[in-house]
Parts: sequence; C-alpha cells; structure tokens
Amino acid sequence: MFVPRESLDTVRDALFAAGAGKIGDYERCSWYAAGTGTFKGGPGTSPALGESGREERVSELRLETVFPEERHDDIIAALRAAHPYEEPAFDVYALL
Repeated sequence: MFVPRESLDTVRDALFAAGAGKIGDYERCSWYAAGTGTFKGGPGTSPALGESGREERVSELRLETVFPEERHDDIIAALRAAHPYEEPAFDVYALL
C-alpha cells in the first residue's frame, strides 16, 4: 500500500492491531520505502492532499506487511478506516 509519510504510524498501528505483521515469534513486522505518488481526482472527489481536478505529486511510503489469510477482511477494514485517502491504493498477494 501507499501511505503519506505523516500517516505511516497510524496505518501501521491499525494493521498490527487487526492481526498483521506477525512472523514467527516477531510482531509489528513491516517494510517501507519512499517514493512519489501521483493522482488526479475526478469530479466529486475530495482528496486528503491536493485539489480535485489537478494532478498531484505526493511524497509517500510504500508499506508492506504480512497477515494470515483468515484475517483478510479485518485487515482491509482496518486499512480503510485508518488511511487518510478516500481510495487507498493497495495490493494483496497470496504467499504460497
């Protein structure tokens, strides 16, 4: 997922509280790296950063973590509740 730098800890805390980030005997496991996100909100949008109808460039962090499949719905709900964006960008990959 991609998250603005100032929201990193809030989103991580929500994900971990919902059951993400456990690897063996370790908790709160994640990885993040800096980058630049771009977007242009269409009519009726209300971007958390920038303005609707204008292409924006935002300093973001790509945040990755793991979670058990049975926690999927809780993790996604926690992500959407904690993330500041109307439409958070995220991917979920099954690890085999």
